[in-house]
Amino acid sequence: MTQVRHFGIAGDGAEVREARLRSDDLEMSVIGWGAVIRDLRPRHGEMAGRPLVLGLNRLADYEAHSPYFGAIVGRVANRIAGGRAPLDGTTIALSRNLADGNHLHGGVRGFSHRTWRIEDAGPRSVTLSLLSPDCEEGYPGAVAVRARYRLDGPKVVTDITATCEAPTFVNLAQHSYFNLDGGGDARTHLLQIASGRVTATDTHLIPTGEIIAVAGTPHDFSEPRPLVRPGKPAARHDINYCLAGAPRAEPADAARLTGAKSGLTLRLLTTEPGLQLYDGAHVDVPVPGLDGERYPAHSGLCLEPQRWPDAPNHAHFPTIVLRPGETYRQRTEFHFSW
Repeated sequence: MTQVRHFGIAGDGAEVREARLRSDDLEMSVIGWGAVIRDLRPRHGEMAGRPLVLGLNRLADYEAHSPYFGAIVGRVANRIAGGRAPLDGTTIALSRNLADGNHLHGGVRGFSHRTWRIEDAGPRSVTLSLLSPDCEEGYPGAVAVRARYRLDGPKVVTDITATCEAPTFVNLAQHSYFNLDGGGDARTHLLQIASGRVTATDTHLIPTGEIIAVAGTPHDFSEPRPLVRPGKPAARHDINYCLAGAPRAEPADAARLTGAKSGLTLRLLTTEPGLQLYDGAHVDVPVPGLDGERYPAHSGLCLEPQRWPDAPNHAHFPTIVLRPGETYRQRTEFHFSW
């Protein structure tokens, strides 16, 4: 049976609960704070009982130290230049939570730092909801969000929906850090991405508006290879791959990741038109994680399904405007095999 238990009291006084799910192949823990996938483990194979994601043990650790571990980030994932975005003839001013004056992952207290309500929990699924009020972090219009995580054998299926009361922006991303070897440098994993184009960025990781091909560059993952290539300088990976020109009706292949030691493979499918690859370069968590593991730089990597970053400031990017009467929808599937 599903276990739903008290996990902690957030800084704003809200109770955070944890749901534990199980299928024949996987065990997963989800907490209400940030709708975080806190733990995910296979039940058989070489990696049985070992975590596949980076997670923490206490709510206080998440609040103080988590670099978005396992969270749903938003109201808008990724960056918005200068925290300013045009909408229906008006410039929207958003919170600027980066030192360079840009807006990241919904601001100072985005969806990843809010307490979601566990609406329903069964043996293999959990549904969480959140109401984001009008003007939160500068965003116009109240937004109601619902996220459902479901275990289907060796798959984690994520469905996210959102509706609004006034025109606004919505772009959500599941932000788990994966390490399929149970520890060590995740850049040794073999990665393949179903796109040969990225949104070019400036030195602050803000898109320039140009979409460029990456064939033959360190960002070329058209064939499976490690992020760190033997005999070559390590490249920085924090960039959006262009999977499609608009959200798709059904999930399609986006990436394949394989542990260098374990051989365990993650196949990621999504409806989203973009996928952010982040190599975990800035991870440096001063408290123990799952099973007492320490998490230095590159201890996990992110494959974040999303719409393209800074979209409101680039008319040719897939839109992230949501209007009353419309429903934002995302389905992302994580298929594991061993």
